[in-house]
Amino acid sequence: MQNFDFINPTMIKFGKDQIGTMNQVIPQGAKVMVLYGGGSIKRTGIYDQVMAALKGFEVIEFSGIPSNPEFEVLMDAVKIVQSDNVQFLLAVGGGSVIDGTKFISAASLYEGDDPWDLIVKQEPIMQGVPFGTVLTLPATGSEMNYAAVITKGETSEKLLMQGLGLFPKFSVLDPSVVSTVPKRQLVNGLIDSFSHVLEQYLTYPVGAMLQDRYAESVLKTLIEVAPVIVNDPSNYEAAANYMWCCTNALNGMLQNGVPVDWGVHMIGHELTALYHTDHAITLAIVSPSYYRHMVDAKEDKLIQFAERVVGITEGTKREKALAAIDFIEDYFNRLGVECKLSNYVENYDGCAQAIAKTFEDRGWFGLGEKQSVTPKLVTQIVEAAY
Repeated sequence: MQNFDFINPTMIKFGKDQIGTMNQVIPQGAKVMVLYGGGSIKRTGIYDQVMAALKGFEVIEFSGIPSNPEFEVLMDAVKIVQSDNVQFLLAVGGGSVIDGTKFISAASLYEGDDPWDLIVKQEPIMQGVPFGTVLTLPATGSEMNYAAVITKGETSEKLLMQGLGLFPKFSVLDPSVVSTVPKRQLVNGLIDSFSHVLEQYLTYPVGAMLQDRYAESVLKTLIEVAPVIVNDPSNYEAAANYMWCCTNALNGMLQNGVPVDWGVHMIGHELTALYHTDHAITLAIVSPSYYRHMVDAKEDKLIQFAERVVGITEGTKREKALAAIDFIEDYFNRLGVECKLSNYVENYDGCAQAIAKTFEDRGWFGLGEKQSVTPKLVTQIVEAAY
């Protein structure tokens, strides 16, 4: 097992009717900005629950955070936070709203000339306006981690920011809200969380027995609840397990003491920037090709996945490893998602070369747990995913 430091200060308020209790953990007398997306929280009744819980607080609202939170939109909120002396932020939504709120939190206290530097300079974010979240769409795990992905619309850049200052003070996880989530978004959440675990698990063995078993338990649970939650999102037990899996997939626990990859996500982010395809769909497109190209480096963990998660016990080592990849692709297919870019994009000529060139321009010459995924290999991976 590798050395690691671990901290996660986020309070989780999990279960039915927990939205009504969050006033206990917001500083009394604080001016609160409630942030959300397109307004679906008003149709589902979540907005009314939030406002009832905030009775007695001075509240202002900021809506319209897009599904890929854009720097330009978020800066409008930053200006309001600064001019109106907002003291607490409350993100009500899924990963995009929460990620956007993390940027707003940090940018509102930033003293530099250009808040985009918070992202491009890749310096750890250590402070921000305090914020909490009400999770309405389980998927990204942003409700319990210190990272966010932000898009700059002018250049279509989609980049990561992170730091201890981006941890939510609390997150409300009420599985009842899952019943309001459209099927497309439920499928996206199942893919996203599954991929998060794979990026931290399918690397190489380092004797981290507990972390491996923890990752395997999240994977097995997602596989089990997937058909239930897609067909009956009102099933509270399935919703609770689904929601908690999404959070645990990326709250920091799985990456402790183990090598991690994130190459699939970095390529997927570029596909989203180029074609505005759902983030989870890009992960499904990239994953099978990525793991087939990396089968030699990842063979031991692919075999472990095949044996422990899928129950494949027969065949040679290579046959088991390839069967594991086939299972991953089949998992996405059974959710109704095809794993080829051509199923979603008509004109993808030059796509692979464009992504590789972007990585070169950023100095990303070696992705993956061993920095072995070169821009040339990225080109091959993406072309095989056409």
